[in-house]
Amino acid sequence: MSLRPAQPEDAPRVTQVFQAARDHTLWFLPNLHTDAEDHAFFAKVVAGGGVTVAEEAGAVVGFLALDGAVVDHLYVDPAHHRQGHGSALLAHAKTQSEQLELWVFQRNRGAIAFYEAHGFAIVYSTDGAHNDEHEPDHRMRWSLR
Repeated sequence: MSLRPAQPEDAPRVTQVFQAARDHTLWFLPNLHTDAEDHAFFAKVVAGGGVTVAEEAGAVVGFLALDGAVVDHLYVDPAHHRQGHGSALLAHAKTQSEQLELWVFQRNRGAIAFYEAHGFAIVYSTDGAHNDEHEPDHRMRWSLR
């Protein structure tokens, strides 16, 4: 496995990783966007910088998008779950900041356990009224100190 900054040509595969992970892990969420909208969105995310991809045998299998100290996206292709890709991406993000924050859906217990195992703690929760999915979520934070 290797990590590297995402390049514009990675955007289609980043989108595929997101869609596969969403369908596998976030099955409870409404599908709010078309395939074309997902591709356009992640093309902008990748072009904006701050995206690191995990590769296995030259293929992108996961990615993390960091916006300052906020983890906006961390997804790994389900075929590569529990192989260390997410941990490696998160460890890399921790080298970029002394504190990280992220949102996670309350029903995504696997992700919550993953983040807690990596030192994140829930700092507050919402009823989901202010996210697009209207799904209760948690704000989690990790700090070096």
